[in-house]
Amino acid sequence: MGAVAKTLGCALWGLETALVTVEVDVANGLPHLAIVGLPDTAVQEARERVRAAIRNAGFEFPLRRVTVNLAPAERRKEGAGFDLPIALAILRATGQLRTDPDGLCLGELALDGAIRPVRGAMPRVRRAMASGITRAYVPVENAGEAAALGAEAIPFASLRAAVDHFNGVATIVPVAPPPPGRMPQWPVDLTDVVGQETPKRALEIAAAGGHNLLFIGPPGTGKTLLARALPSILPPLEPDEAIEASTVHSVAGLIDPDRPLLVARPFRAPHHTASRLALVGGGTPPRPGEVSLAHAGALFLDELGEFQPSVLDTLREPLEEGAITISRAGGAATYPARFVLVAAMNPCPCGHHGDPGAECTCLPDAIERYRARISGPLLDRIDLRVHVPRVPYDRLRSDDGREPSAVVRERVCAARSRMLGRGVRTNAELGIAGLKRDCRLDADADALLADAMRRRRLSARGYHRLLRVARTAADLDGHDRIAADDVATALLMRAVP
Repeated sequence: MGAVAKTLGCALWGLETALVTVEVDVANGLPHLAIVGLPDTAVQEARERVRAAIRNAGFEFPLRRVTVNLAPAERRKEGAGFDLPIALAILRATGQLRTDPDGLCLGELALDGAIRPVRGAMPRVRRAMASGITRAYVPVENAGEAAALGAEAIPFASLRAAVDHFNGVATIVPVAPPPPGRMPQWPVDLTDVVGQETPKRALEIAAAGGHNLLFIGPPGTGKTLLARALPSILPPLEPDEAIEASTVHSVAGLIDPDRPLLVARPFRAPHHTASRLALVGGGTPPRPGEVSLAHAGALFLDELGEFQPSVLDTLREPLEEGAITISRAGGAATYPARFVLVAAMNPCPCGHHGDPGAECTCLPDAIERYRARISGPLLDRIDLRVHVPRVPYDRLRSDDGREPSAVVRERVCAARSRMLGRGVRTNAELGIAGLKRDCRLDADADALLADAMRRRRLSARGYHRLLRVARTAADLDGHDRIAADDVATALLMRAVP
């Protein structure tokens, strides 16, 4: 007659989670530990980790036939997070653990019995809490993530400490929720950017309305500096956005244990040699890429023309859908990927095409090939395309009229409040119905837009994008109705083909 014990774990695939019942049966037979229930290699290797950890923690591993079942059996289980629930279930089945763990168990075991942190603790704890399970037994390093979500997080440093807690030998109290982090000191402020009033205005519109932005200009004109000033004017994260973004970083293993909830919006800037896997994510099991790590924040692609065209084209889905789906043989994983794309590039390989201060040495076909690296469908998803010219010497020496980021940020936050009042988070998310409802034009604005449609031969998509940008310009100026100046601003921000 065998002894059966159960604990609770959680499976993770992408951001999708499912509670898993860890069942252990200890029966007479030749000594053997078998794990069933569609485990991956890391879970199968738990046999050796669990056996060594139990013995080195001072407990007895049963010299009998031990069967571990991870239910439901049809769902694939991956990662080392099942080590702790398996070990606790074995100890419970053999009578060395006197009580049943009454919450989610999560942790990887070292051979000496220490409990190591795991990736993705936050989405697993969220899944347990959604099912009414508010207590989580987690590694010390993951306790802040669980407590930040409101769970009763019991931190375990070792298997011995866990057993002593359940047996009443030494009670471990739940950790307190970590204090909220402070907004960082941004390395670049808008006061560091000399001149460039039109690009600065474009940056403000991008921050307020969530519009994608492309800077085009010669080398050394401040394109990169402008882009790196964007985080200093972005509004703070909303509570739901902070949890979503922090959850992605938890899966990627980038969480600060002391400050698990993000305060500032992410700003990711991958190098132009980044691969498709690095940009959109992938692998087995699939991991989030840069587009997902930038969720609720900004993704900066410097030297856009140097990225591989096949890599850039993978941005189409996240820019259009706000999410990225990675399909693998074991299933599909979907990550959120709603971000502001900010890109910078030269107008040609040498960088001086159209620059009055330097001579371009590129042949016409070389310029065409360079610009063709950014496909039309991708370029069509960029609302703002702004030329960044050289700054005259007298402006470089002047300190007048430089508006600090804090002032611009106040306008951005006020504009976001107006958008939320209309039921949208950003104007970039406005659908056709929202455009008809919220984008009312006065007579002069309507006439200017009609003339632009005829002269520029804009498509319906281009027309809608102009309306969204004009709506953001009006929100920044506090207008309920879109004026001619707002339409003129939108047209100016799309002057570069």
